[in-house]
Amino acid sequence: MEYKITGYEPTALFRNFEEFSAVPRGSFHNEKISDFLVKFAKDRGLEVYRDDALNVIIKKPGQNGGEGKPPVILQGHMDMVCEKVHGCDHDFETQGIDMYVTEDGWLTANGTTLGGDDGIADATMMTLLDDDTLTYPPLECVFTTDEEVGLLGANVLDYSKLDGRLMLNLDSEDEGIATVSCAGGMDYTMTRALTRETLSGETVTFDVKGLLGGHSGTDIDLGRTNADKLIARAVLAVLKDKDARLVSFVGGTKGNAIPREAEAVLWFPTADKAAAAEDTLKALGDAFTHEIHALEPGIDVTVTRAAANDISVMSREDTESVVSAIVLSPNGVQTRDPLMDNFVISSLNLGIVNVDGDEAVLGFAPRSSVDSLMDAITNELDLTAKTFGFETEVSGAYPGWEKVENSVLCDTMKESYRDLFGGELKVEGIHAGLECGLFYANLPGLDPVSIGPTMRGVHTPDEKMDLQSCDKFYKLVVDVLERLAK
Repeated sequence: MEYKITGYEPTALFRNFEEFSAVPRGSFHNEKISDFLVKFAKDRGLEVYRDDALNVIIKKPGQNGGEGKPPVILQGHMDMVCEKVHGCDHDFETQGIDMYVTEDGWLTANGTTLGGDDGIADATMMTLLDDDTLTYPPLECVFTTDEEVGLLGANVLDYSKLDGRLMLNLDSEDEGIATVSCAGGMDYTMTRALTRETLSGETVTFDVKGLLGGHSGTDIDLGRTNADKLIARAVLAVLKDKDARLVSFVGGTKGNAIPREAEAVLWFPTADKAAAAEDTLKALGDAFTHEIHALEPGIDVTVTRAAANDISVMSREDTESVVSAIVLSPNGVQTRDPLMDNFVISSLNLGIVNVDGDEAVLGFAPRSSVDSLMDAITNELDLTAKTFGFETEVSGAYPGWEKVENSVLCDTMKESYRDLFGGELKVEGIHAGLECGLFYANLPGLDPVSIGPTMRGVHTPDEKMDLQSCDKFYKLVVDVLERLAK
């Protein structure tokens, strides 16, 4: 293949990343990338195990003095969030990622997410496994599936296949920072059946795009606007006209991504009523842009009106219930710890609104590092659902991960970072779900630490990865493994 990343080290790491990224690997579509990893292992005569969830474990004995040492687990997920800009025709199910290097040394993709989260972890493990010159203890490399949609692969992994009790998770996004604890979370879904009838009249469409979006854990405290919540404000305003009804409301596709785009279509029985709503929504579009343009410079609001013949329209009761639930549901940061620089303790993200056809679906991603505060969030959601006639379902729950006191692995990493780069490795917790929590719960005595290169705009088409930070990240992994082999 023609490699896009040239002039940066380590060459082998970046070539593996490009080859890995050439394989489609969106969440729920893991077959091709899982096959790719199994073939990679078999071609090199490595021990490989794959389960029904398509998780892959590749093992390699210790080498160059690391034989007989306790094994080390390396771990990342193979799936990626598939987001693209409006109008992009990329097909995530059949096409690999079209990437390029910017003038200032960042790797990004043309109109889509890059998949550095967490393809760089997979490429790192491949590079280590393929290098017989390095010194390291026995490696147990774990490639999990469907992390981005609820840590589904890690939830069903057979942990009896793993002997290691030191674990390097490679799914963090800031070089020079080691993560030693994380929040727990879940997927929370509200559904409501809809009653529709066929009517004629006019429609008004309110569309928002160009917002920054972002990761619903690590970016939740940055003040970024949720497109679903913004559009719900606008729809609520025009529902003062008692004849107004929803046709559809769609925004966001992932619970763990802050929605960047959303669209609502409203029906009115007459041209006069539609024209009045059009004027109201245009004024609100201007007001919204004024409110948030400093933080959301790319906001693009459009309002369009059209004649509608024989269109499927929701009942007024359903319209009011759905919009009220979206407006009143909690969203964003819920609690902070003022004694830890206002570190986010609990939050949630309304990441999915799909009101089209015969059902309304609202998808939330609550997170908390304190169980009682998670209960508080779900109680509020339960009350909202009950008030407006929604059924609820919780799935994909995953535990948090508490800091390991006197961590051998963390101490080794701090020493390594100091010797390699002459600085101090920062150690902190993260308000996001990491698979470390499930590994920690299933492997008694586990000592996990998470690291990664610097990435920005994760879970959005603005995702980018700093190539120079990848070099430092890889050197740290190699050096830590060498120290653990002594």
